[in-house]
Amino acid sequence: MPKITRQPAARAKTPVAKAAVAKKAVAKAKVVKKAAKPKTTKLKRWTAAEIHEAFSRFQTSNPEPKGELEHLNPYTLLVAVVLSAQATDAGVNKATRALFPIADTPQKMIDLGEETVREYIKTIGLYRTKAKNVIALSEKLIRDFGGVVPRTRAELESLPGAGRKTANVVLNMAFGEHTMAVDTHVFRVGNRTNMAPGKNVLDVELELERVIPDEFMLHAHHWLILHGRYTCLARKPRCEVCLINDLCRWPEKTVV
Repeated sequence: MPKITRQPAARAKTPVAKAAVAKKAVAKAKVVKKAAKPKTTKLKRWTAAEIHEAFSRFQTSNPEPKGELEHLNPYTLLVAVVLSAQATDAGVNKATRALFPIADTPQKMIDLGEETVREYIKTIGLYRTKAKNVIALSEKLIRDFGGVVPRTRAELESLPGAGRKTANVVLNMAFGEHTMAVDTHVFRVGNRTNMAPGKNVLDVELELERVIPDEFMLHAHHWLILHGRYTCLARKPRCEVCLINDLCRWPEKTVV
């Protein structure tokens, strides 16, 4: 009768051995994941000559760009910009065409009252809060600034409903200051083209101010806003008609 040989029973792994195996498996998984991760290509920054060329093209195409918010004076511009937060310029214009002719000064706006202002701007998002801010900023203008729109960023930012972007727009459009107002369009263009990449709007603002030649700064933010609004669209940019498609660093652009 053949001899039966019994295999010794597998020794159970100790907790220490199990931990070592698990640690090794995790380390192996990290190595595989790291190897599978595609390499990111660092985009080349624009040269000073390329920046100058881009804005020269914008200037040739549109020598005197205009903001699309309708207004009658610095005060109504300030109000329009405050109302434009999280709203379109077209939507704001539709509401203010009837409001501004009868309330083009802080005192006239106050005389209308918050409830009436609400009725005029009720088609704009957040209209209740905005009506409250318009009355409050009008009161502060009279109380602290003699009813005149101030000409410094700090003073403008002290007004209810006004932030850095509002101040930059008013300083630029009303007083000709070389400021850079960064909205969603400018932020997108700065980052997508890699002309002025930044993690937030302030980063993009400061970088654009640093790289854009002073000769173009008066109209620079309008050119960039219009470019983002009508050409460098968020979902489907129109690369085929872009004035700066050959300079743009966006890897996915459809025109090389």
